[in-house]
Amino acid sequence: MPLRICILETDVLRPELVDQYQSYGRMFERLFARQPIEAWFVIHNVMQGDYPAEGERFDAYLVTGSKADSFGSDPWIQTLKVYLLGLYERGEKLLGVCFGHQLLALLLGGQSERAAQGWGVGIHHYRLGNEAAWMTPALENLTLLISHQDQVTRLPENATVIASSEFCPFAAYHINDQVLCFQGHPEFIHDYSRALMDIRQESLGAALYDRAVTSLVEDHHGSIVGEWMMRFVAHKTV
Repeated sequence: MPLRICILETDVLRPELVDQYQSYGRMFERLFARQPIEAWFVIHNVMQGDYPAEGERFDAYLVTGSKADSFGSDPWIQTLKVYLLGLYERGEKLLGVCFGHQLLALLLGGQSERAAQGWGVGIHHYRLGNEAAWMTPALENLTLLISHQDQVTRLPENATVIASSEFCPFAAYHINDQVLCFQGHPEFIHDYSRALMDIRQESLGAALYDRAVTSLVEDHHGSIVGEWMMRFVAHKTV
């Protein structure tokens, strides 16, 4: 039976990118469509106040990336935090990427803030540790496309780090078999990453922009991380 995944969108794409990429929810649908585990998806844009109907149930809830700060005071972020805490306390499985990764860490007792390291963009490499049963296919190191200026600076007490680097020490973590989060963007493709960097070129600065654009010659493990996420959702604690 296919997995039922609710994608909680926390942003809308810039107008000039909508025709080609549609939405973050659609990017995740395209990512997961390439995985061996069958699933179907419902997308709700929570930034616009759209939530699942009361009583509707899913195998997991995925919180996407966003231009917003996870530690921001926007009313929609406060509403989302209450909703996610309710899901967590009910025992639902939660997935987070970038903003979602940071928001869940913050919500569950960690800390997220503007990173002293500055912007991270382009291809980034991470060390892997604490291998779990759902991390298959196995990798020695992880490579992902990134786009963030905020980071998790303290993990929730019961979280386990699974990917790290000097630039981003808490790049991926899980909390038992319930929460799995990544700072990087498995749903991104090179062209979308380049489009974002072009838009932000002035704020990134010439040196960082040039390095990040050059890094795009490398491949990344987004598809494998997508499979890990689906395996994590399907994984049952024995």
